[in-house]
Amino acid sequence: MPTQVKSALPLRAIFGTRQARSSLVIGALGVVFGDLGTSPIYTIQTIFDPHDPHPIPVTADNIYGVVSLIFWSVMVIVTFTYVTLVMRADNDGEGGIMALITLVRRWVGRGSRRTAMTLAVLGLFGASLFLGDSMITPAISVMSSVEGLKVIQPRLGDWVVPVTAAIIVCLFALQSRGTAAIGRVFGPVMVLWFTSIGACGVHGIAKQPQILRALSPVYALTFIGEHFDTAFFSLAAVVLAVTGAEALYADMGHFGRSAITRGWLFVVMPACMLSYFGQAALLLGDKSLVGAPFFLLPPDWARLLMVLLSTVATVIASQAVVTGAYSVASQAAQLGYLPRLRVVHTSESTIGQIYVPWINGLLMVSVLILVFAFRSSAALAFAFGMAVTGTITITTLLFFYIARTRWRTPWWLIVIGAGALLTVDLLFVAANLTKLVHGAWVPLLIGATAFTVMTTWQRGNELVTLARAKAEGSLREFVEEMAAYRPPLVRVAGTAIFLNRGKENAPLALRANVEHNHVLHEHVVLMSIETVPAPRVPDSERLEVDPLGYAQDGVIHVTAKFGYMERPNIPGVLRLLNPRQTEGPIAVDDASYFLSELELRAGSAPTMPAWRKRLFVATSYIAADAAEYFGLPMDRTVVMGARIEV
Repeated sequence: MPTQVKSALPLRAIFGTRQARSSLVIGALGVVFGDLGTSPIYTIQTIFDPHDPHPIPVTADNIYGVVSLIFWSVMVIVTFTYVTLVMRADNDGEGGIMALITLVRRWVGRGSRRTAMTLAVLGLFGASLFLGDSMITPAISVMSSVEGLKVIQPRLGDWVVPVTAAIIVCLFALQSRGTAAIGRVFGPVMVLWFTSIGACGVHGIAKQPQILRALSPVYALTFIGEHFDTAFFSLAAVVLAVTGAEALYADMGHFGRSAITRGWLFVVMPACMLSYFGQAALLLGDKSLVGAPFFLLPPDWARLLMVLLSTVATVIASQAVVTGAYSVASQAAQLGYLPRLRVVHTSESTIGQIYVPWINGLLMVSVLILVFAFRSSAALAFAFGMAVTGTITITTLLFFYIARTRWRTPWWLIVIGAGALLTVDLLFVAANLTKLVHGAWVPLLIGATAFTVMTTWQRGNELVTLARAKAEGSLREFVEEMAAYRPPLVRVAGTAIFLNRGKENAPLALRANVEHNHVLHEHVVLMSIETVPAPRVPDSERLEVDPLGYAQDGVIHVTAKFGYMERPNIPGVLRLLNPRQTEGPIAVDDASYFLSELELRAGSAPTMPAWRKRLFVATSYIAADAAEYFGLPMDRTVVMGARIEV
């Protein structure tokens, strides 16, 4: 059957209007809030971990201070920064740090170009840190839930790492099948999860209701003012309560700001806060329970059920962040920071359910290495906070730049708002830096590596484009040369589609075909793909046709525009062409497609350091097959090679 090009619609457009409100909230609970919603499993346990290099004594004052810090950190970072502010900065409905980068690039003309480019690079590093987060989250989440086995039976402690590894292998092995079927139960399972942890929290608070005094910011401020050293070191673990805040913003395009806001304010935040305060109340009554307050909070008969439920919840949380990593990598490739990647859409009806095989394999190996290297959720927590605080700080910076350049927010308000929020963010960053030698270096190393790969690919791609343009020559001059050929070029029946990087240069494949074979198809379409800084492009605005100066020579140039959330499908978009624009009908189903495949080599020119050249060439090997990536029929695609040095 002919390939159809369908405009991608957010999930909120699939549901009805009234039904959408509850359906989207439940759906968001299963996809968006997994990471935030499972943080109560390990946050308080990690804060009071006696094996921490800077242990926090389990005293009544510290318990009140810590739980108050958790509450107000969540209010400031998640509720105010993300839900109230950052989620307003959408890119045609899409969110996430890659959306912020595109907004910064789009509005570069409104402010200092150097500042905008610096922030865009900083945003790219934030995206790199998110990839580190995507590796740490499955490890710490699943391991923390499996550690509940030790509460039920201490002898099961030796099985924590093997069971965690087995669950993670299964999680990544099933990615290629998609989550369409499983996704239907994600929401209801998370509803059960939030109901359960909220109920357990109420159970704990009922025994020590005075813990609710910590809702007052006075306790947090007093804790910081009178015990600054203790409070400062506790921030490195308090930040675990806000892990997953980026997911609220990243998944905004799927569920909408309204559904995510309602889900957070009316379900997730109350349930999590009840759990935190319930655990704090438990410790007020018996400080010896600090080893696993989350699993000791439920009654004895419910603990095994809570371990099982928490394991399912953490798998869901891991699934969400893994899918987020696929999305970030796919968008990075579309924006030119990575080579084109093989992306498999695992659902025809649900937007955002994609599978990127290369990223999946990389994540699985990385997560398993973290599990076997750290062997406990407490040890992993030292690494986790650094990735989270770095991403949050960069997001705040980018948001306020956009607020100034896009919305013309007054400078005085920018200074006050950014100053206050960045002070909070940087306090968390500084606290996590104290854990640098204890594991916080891991996300920094992952982020630096990913950042180096992406910036190297971007720079190398620029060099290849320049070298290729020099080899290809001017397209219009080449069209004139073809028109002036004597004797005229032999025209053969059929349609030839030549993919090209732009309409300024002649495709290498076309030049080789004409110069060596001296033939030209009856209809020739030179096609360029342009990725625009928007998630999606409507079909009415997708194509631009240029006759290249000769109205009846059968040679035209077509520019096809795609958003960074879309997958190019060349045969599909060709069917959108109007025959009046193409100098005659184009037989898409019988057309031949010509690609120029480059063999990259590290040359001697001083364009990049030698190690970056080798990295660029090595990265090129993960690029997806061009014919498959662009949806070309394999039996009608001709690949012509060329060698370029960088």
